[in-house]
Amino acid sequence: MNVKANRYNTIARQHGLHPNIPLRPILFSVVAGVVMGMSGSALADTADKRIALSNNYAGNSWRQAMLESWEEVAEEEVEKGTIAAADAFTTSENQATEQAAQIQNMILQGYDAIVVNAASPTAVNGAIKTACDAGIIVVSFDGIVTEPCAWRIAVDFQQMGRDQVKYLEGRYPDGGNLLEIRGLAGVFVDDEISAGIHEEVANTEFEVVGSVHGDWAQDVAQKAVAGILPSLPDITAVVTQGGDGYGTAQAFQATDRPIPTIIMGNRQDELQWWAEQKADSGYETISLSIAPGVSSLAFWVAQQILDGQDVAKDLTVPFLRVDQDNLEEVLNETPEGSVANQEYTLDDAKNLISSAN
Repeated sequence: MNVKANRYNTIARQHGLHPNIPLRPILFSVVAGVVMGMSGSALADTADKRIALSNNYAGNSWRQAMLESWEEVAEEEVEKGTIAAADAFTTSENQATEQAAQIQNMILQGYDAIVVNAASPTAVNGAIKTACDAGIIVVSFDGIVTEPCAWRIAVDFQQMGRDQVKYLEGRYPDGGNLLEIRGLAGVFVDDEISAGIHEEVANTEFEVVGSVHGDWAQDVAQKAVAGILPSLPDITAVVTQGGDGYGTAQAFQATDRPIPTIIMGNRQDELQWWAEQKADSGYETISLSIAPGVSSLAFWVAQQILDGQDVAKDLTVPFLRVDQDNLEEVLNETPEGSVANQEYTLDDAKNLISSAN
């Protein structure tokens, strides 16, 4: 797959409230139903259903990989006849008000299910409640929502923050100074990871001596870190949220400071930099993040709910972790400019649903 070309196509197609391509309703015949039954991956009960993806942000490699995973899985299932349409929409400004309007537009277009990566856990609840009241299934993932009528798919983001500090405590039992790189302000994921970091730091000899928002983007992180470094003491390690490790490393390399242990977030450029440092000096760290392919899991969960399956409101998936011993293997499987990923199948969704019930 040409990841870069797909990325530009995705951006061009995703912005605004309407896709640039028409919806693709498919007329199903008895023959199509037989073919779906033979495939084992499609269910005729959802063949006339339409799912929309409401995404609030596409400004980094994780979000691009997330959209690509949605397209790869959803478009294939549309072709198979599992579902009638699975269209993706991304807001242009990452504003909750804009996403709420986008969801309202999806309601008017008559979608049967809306999958949401939300700008805020609460600010789009009104639009989501309106969708539920209209009989529309709403599944949130990554940026989940608190509206009780919606389903939620997430990793334990607080645990992700705690695990970073636990790893560093094993490396530096006497503690040290930490720099925290946060994500997008006001987003559930940012708050949860940061809460986990600070909860675990309170049990150690570490101290967070500085904090900046990197917006899960390398260029933003690099600029933010470069701006705060002159005011900071020596830094032992940097705790992060993903999409910010390489930018952080670049900011440190532009100074005469030693490179601290920087927790990475599974982006290809971060893994590449880590591999180069490992080969040159034995540099050690870990990398962890939610897999962008969680969007494909959200697609299947929505499809299963539409199919009448009993699904728990809250589903938890493990995050994807890279360690010193499997770095090269993961890097070799990660396309340039993308993110280490895992896409989910119908069976994966069924297993997750079964384990939560």
